[in-house]
Amino acid sequence: MPLHNDSAKAGVSPDLGLAAPQRLLLAILGAGLLALLAGCLGDTRGGNIPYEPTGFSAPDQPSQTTALGEDYRISPLDTLKVTVFQVPDLTGDYDVDLTGNIALPLIGNVKAVGLTPNELDQRLTQALSVKYLQNPDVSVGVKKSSSRFITVEGSVRNPGVFDASAARMTLLQVVAMAHGTDENANSHRVAVFRQIQGQRMAAAFDLVDIQRGKAEDPRIYSGDIVVVDGSKVKSIWKNALASIPLLAIFRPFGL
Repeated sequence: MPLHNDSAKAGVSPDLGLAAPQRLLLAILGAGLLALLAGCLGDTRGGNIPYEPTGFSAPDQPSQTTALGEDYRISPLDTLKVTVFQVPDLTGDYDVDLTGNIALPLIGNVKAVGLTPNELDQRLTQALSVKYLQNPDVSVGVKKSSSRFITVEGSVRNPGVFDASAARMTLLQVVAMAHGTDENANSHRVAVFRQIQGQRMAAAFDLVDIQRGKAEDPRIYSGDIVVVDGSKVKSIWKNALASIPLLAIFRPFGL
């Protein structure tokens, strides 16, 4: 038997007799349940990076002669000591940014990554002599190498570059340094990248198994890059909730 027109005017749906706000809330709860189930299935191991491969050993360690000698190549996040004789305003410590540049007064950004200290010395000498100084005396040294640091990226609360040269670090400790995983993290997939025998290699680890004592907590070395995978399911559900007007969700029934 069809519903009376008065019911339709009152905002009641012919489906189960629910008002529009109630139908919206039920749809949200249903979608949330599906997203929760999908999230449980989605936060699993997988991907192209192998888990705990046997060949994933300690990284290449540069010798002292390489690190401090003429063959050392400047890397992003290195700290350089630039000395310009009798020009204190130009003398100081300069950080190499992620794009590979250092920023000096007068001449601005100068590409440093991939150069040896001597090559950068020559580049700065030429740049300063063009307009500003006559026969400048420049020297460049590496004060701090980025190989002493660990980079943590992905679904962590405080991604960044951390100094780990003074302590023996493990994967759990490194993630804790980044203030732990965030709400979108898939802790079953954590990738570690490092240089081994001249090649860039990667291995995946299950942070949940490590926390439960089912797997060994691997050592993380200076120069490693740790990336915590993010759950696409959780991210999609979070964005979907953010797109729904709050007034539509919490509007009193019957209005």
